[in-house]
Amino acid sequence: MADQDEQRYGEHVAVKRHGDHVAELAMDRPKAMNAVSTAMAQALTAACEALAADRSVRTTVLTSTHDRAFCVGADLKERNSFTDADLMRQRPYTRAAYTGVLELPMPTIAAVHGFALGGGFELALSCDLIVADATAVVGLPEVSVGVIPGGGGTQLLPRRVGAARAAELVFTARRVEAAEAAELGLVDQLVGAGEDRTQALELAARIARNSPVGLRAAKRAMRLGHGLDLRTGLDLEDGAWRSVAFSGDRAEGVAAFNEKRTPDWPGE
Repeated sequence: MADQDEQRYGEHVAVKRHGDHVAELAMDRPKAMNAVSTAMAQALTAACEALAADRSVRTTVLTSTHDRAFCVGADLKERNSFTDADLMRQRPYTRAAYTGVLELPMPTIAAVHGFALGGGFELALSCDLIVADATAVVGLPEVSVGVIPGGGGTQLLPRRVGAARAAELVFTARRVEAAEAAELGLVDQLVGAGEDRTQALELAARIARNSPVGLRAAKRAMRLGHGLDLRTGLDLEDGAWRSVAFSGDRAEGVAAFNEKRTPDWPGE
């Protein structure tokens, strides 16, 4: 993957801008189907740190440059050479990569095609929305190789599909093809083969038309409020509302509505 508008992070991760407000975070390790090595984890973390600090980015799309895979998870070839001490040394780097995607402050969309397995599916689950094409195959097969989903899967999957459904998927380690994945709610939008990236970028552009202050506050309220009792959640929502109620974006949004024009968001 090469483009004059790209910012590279290590050898296997790139960020490309689409217009002023949509960023594409591309996994670019095609020879390994984007298996997450230590170096790739570090690159993902660095890219996410840069994106999180960029207030001009209103939506981020996580993509793959490999034509048959989104990401096949941990690099088991690399791990095969690890001692126990090596594995423990790697853990903070891999955890930081998944957390980096999960904690991006703007809305995020995963564009999934082909295999999204183990850590690859966890990267998708770390996004707010998942657009998958007809070739997608998702799953958390970690128990079949003696570990557990360690990139957020045991927490994110139950929040998406419920405890019993998540238990069945994790305990059986089975792979789920696109149609069933959509039916079960493992992905949010099912599109034609080869259309996942295009459709995800189009969705990102629609989202990015809205207030960046509002988008970030809404995401924060939904993420932090999940699992709280209703009264506590509503108090959290009220705090998020107060954080935007006197913003420049709120003033611009109201003015643009009354003047029947497109808002020019100040982003503050």
